[in-house]
Amino acid sequence: MTLVHPTPVEHGSTDPAAGHTPLEDGHASAGATLQVLDAEGTRVPSPELDPWLEDVDAAVLADLFRSMTVVRRLDTEATHLQRQGELALWPPLLGQEASQVGSAAALRADDFVFPSYRENGVALLRGVPALDLLRVWRGSTFSGWDPKATGMATQQIIIGAQALHAVGYAMGVQRDQADAATIVYFGDGATSQGDVNEAMVFSATYQSPVVFFCQNNHWAISEPVGLQARRNIADRPWGFGIPALRVDGNDVLAVLAATRQAVARAAEGGGPTFIEAVTYRMGPHTTADDPTRYQDPEVLEAWRARDPLARVEAHLASLGEDVDAIRAEAQAAADELAAEVRRALEGLVEDGPDTMFSEVYAEPHQELERQHRDHGLFLAQFDDEEAGA
Repeated sequence: MTLVHPTPVEHGSTDPAAGHTPLEDGHASAGATLQVLDAEGTRVPSPELDPWLEDVDAAVLADLFRSMTVVRRLDTEATHLQRQGELALWPPLLGQEASQVGSAAALRADDFVFPSYRENGVALLRGVPALDLLRVWRGSTFSGWDPKATGMATQQIIIGAQALHAVGYAMGVQRDQADAATIVYFGDGATSQGDVNEAMVFSATYQSPVVFFCQNNHWAISEPVGLQARRNIADRPWGFGIPALRVDGNDVLAVLAATRQAVARAAEGGGPTFIEAVTYRMGPHTTADDPTRYQDPEVLEAWRARDPLARVEAHLASLGEDVDAIRAEAQAAADELAAEVRRALEGLVEDGPDTMFSEVYAEPHQELERQHRDHGLFLAQFDDEEAGA
């Protein structure tokens, strides 16, 4: 993969294709935001990305559309469940479906994922049961799922900490001489955290097989990206010696192609790659947030017109596909998942406090057993109080 260093583009633009210039000689032009499907669903030539999409036909497009529909429905259902008191909190991903589905679809079984707290769509595509995702935000489990079974670590709440975990894991993969890549997800705000920058230093130094995937959704909670990034975020990795791609994060095909390229480069020993997927967080940071206090309604509407699902649907229609049938099938799958989640929550058996001790260390040891025993004595005193009441 040959990449060129980008040059500055106009700062503060809300256009996902800001800085876009024609692509020449098969390389990303300076400052370009790479795109394959525009907002109207029209296929545009991309010499940098097209070679990675040769297998994408109408059936693949329909499957990507279905996945995005299901992910959006899970997100909507979880938001409703939080409002109804069934979940303590939920971090919505509305508007970011293409970034999550496109990147997850590019991964192979042996690749390993280190997510932030918002990659619920990625988790679903990696085989994490929807109930396991919701159990975390309900406070019903200390972990969530088995990372080995899914090829995905559990979600990280500490901003950017997962970047260090990803690089450490990737260095182990490197020493095992395994044909696998590691991908770490984070938002634009996390690029200002020391952990992410330190991770890039180590990854560049040891040329570890890591894909740094930044979903630039324009908001670090309520702070706009322009406050912390005077240039495109994709400019930053070049300073560490890490090549970067900037793609339209609402274009599922651009994300798919860029991630495939980066994964192949990592697995083949080419070292780390940074992807900035330029998208927009259409909802709140979490369900505890009120974005109407800081979001510009006109900007929100402009991004609504760039909906990632609508552009795939429009492209399928331009290919002569039966869009009504594809939409109906996708909606049926989404409805089934939503109903399954609600049924599962009704029958959920809460993990007891003992789980806190069984999921920390691989093997039991004396200090852990002491803590477990002391915790049991602490809980027993409340049973005694109730018995004497």
